[in-house]
Amino acid sequence: MPGYKGHLAGAGLVAGCAWAALGAWLPAHEPGPLLGSVLVAVCVLAALFPDVDTDSKGRGLFYAILAAVDLGLLVRGQYRWAAVLGFAAMLPALGHHRGWTHSWWAMLVVPLPILVLPVAFYGVEPLALVPFYVAAVLGYLSHLALDALL
Repeated sequence: MPGYKGHLAGAGLVAGCAWAALGAWLPAHEPGPLLGSVLVAVCVLAALFPDVDTDSKGRGLFYAILAAVDLGLLVRGQYRWAAVLGFAAMLPALGHHRGWTHSWWAMLVVPLPILVLPVAFYGVEPLALVPFYVAAVLGYLSHLALDALL
């Protein structure tokens, strides 16, 4: 089973390949550097997510990033988003390691708030959120695949 460095490398590889494929196959939708960086970050965070239910360096990194984002949301007055992020961050504590966080259905369900919440709270166009959902699913998939292979 790979550690957090293996999952970071796997997610980075998957995200990089997906970004390159997007640029090659859909040149009109090629993400710029900022969007590409955000998509890679989403992919990497999703790859770390299944192991946040253990005492690991990956969990520490994951929650440090979430705490920084949550603080940024609070400073900007985005209290609803900060509350949603805080709620979502508690969910892994509801199971045991290699429980629901390592299931294939979780790979599709856990990232759903990326599609649902911006639409519900802010009226964002759902199609604009699909790349972020796909990045999260690919990152999650990279974690599950690496665990299954190694």
